[in-house]
Amino acid sequence: MRKVLILTYYWPPSGGAGVQRWLKFTKYLREFGWEPIIYTAENAEYPAIDNSLEKDIPEGVQVLKQAVWEPYAYYKKLIGVNKEEKINAGFLAEKKRPGMAEKFAIWLRGNFFIPDARKFWIKPSIRYLIQYLNHNSVDAIVSTGPPHTMHMIALGLKQKTGLPWLADFRDPWTNIDFYHELMLSGIADRKHHRMELSVLKSADEVVVISKSMKTDFEQLFVRDYTVITNGYDMDDVPSSTIQTDEKFSVAHIGTMVKTRNPVNLWNALSTLVSENKEFADALEIKLAGSVDHTVSESIESAGLSKYVNKISYLPHNEVSKLQQQARVLLLLINDTPNARVILPGKFFEYMAARRPILCIGPMDGDAAEIISETHSGMVVDKDDKEGIKQALQQLFTNFRNNENAVNSKGIEKFSRRELTSAMAKRLNTLVGN
Repeated sequence: MRKVLILTYYWPPSGGAGVQRWLKFTKYLREFGWEPIIYTAENAEYPAIDNSLEKDIPEGVQVLKQAVWEPYAYYKKLIGVNKEEKINAGFLAEKKRPGMAEKFAIWLRGNFFIPDARKFWIKPSIRYLIQYLNHNSVDAIVSTGPPHTMHMIALGLKQKTGLPWLADFRDPWTNIDFYHELMLSGIADRKHHRMELSVLKSADEVVVISKSMKTDFEQLFVRDYTVITNGYDMDDVPSSTIQTDEKFSVAHIGTMVKTRNPVNLWNALSTLVSENKEFADALEIKLAGSVDHTVSESIESAGLSKYVNKISYLPHNEVSKLQQQARVLLLLINDTPNARVILPGKFFEYMAARRPILCIGPMDGDAAEIISETHSGMVVDKDDKEGIKQALQQLFTNFRNNENAVNSKGIEKFSRRELTSAMAKRLNTLVGN
């Protein structure tokens, strides 16, 4: 069996979206002739802890860990938060608008911690892994980012060993939705682009998660890119029938940053509540995960606070149950220039739950294309106020008729096992070349 060294910052007990992709690939790689070896951080600053994910780690998998120094202790002290408090991703602030201290910290992060706050882990990791590889052979290296520090570690290993290298981008680098919020100087911006280009030029294989992301990367550097999306794991879908909510529950799972704030959705719900007492009596808005203060303010302004059921972070083994209970699953695409490329990991789990998806996002985006292809829900542009209202009315009519499920078609190709098969084929080609 061939061996692949996988460099990933996110690994159990990390919770959140970042850990899922390569945890699931690792789970199934042995079925396709590859033995995974994991390299990860010993004391990482994770956005959430989820011990339930450890069940997906295959028995006997070797996990290499090295301590990582990150500046978050100083960051927390600078902005005046408890050292035990978790750092939210994507500039999410649940309690207040960023003050001068937070803005200064963001400026420091963008201009001095390049490519990210784990930059001080790059050289120690290369030294450690070179020593490991001197005594242990592997057939290929995989790096997955963000954080893009992982790609820079892999680049160093590639330069010193010549081993075949696959760089996997779960999100864009300089085209990520919050890149413009980093307040980068011209020098810092050019450095980010140089690092990104060095990875795109040097990796033997580059994998991205959507067709539009592939198109965007082709604008940066012309080469072959492979699209392997995120997906769902049937082992996570409850085997027994889950009773749907009695209420007309519109559920959003995961973080809701300010760029995902669907103001027109809240306004449409507010209008329907005022026009239709039956709708008002039935409505429940479920928000499972962290919510930016701007979202909370919009909900309050729309007079919807009393309909909100706020649920704190759920272990992943509880998420599927909540998804199957919901009457509508809300998929919000960031209102950013790269909206077309965004395919949230939870989207595929939504499809597996076979509950109607209401996607608020670009009609020409990758999410919209897959929803249309699989008949798994409806898509409305964020600016289409009347369209959003009509979609909610249709979904409410279905709710009253007890039409809870959607007959999704062709979603099997997004199963984690099928996607791992595709990744293993890329690794086979990589080693063959």
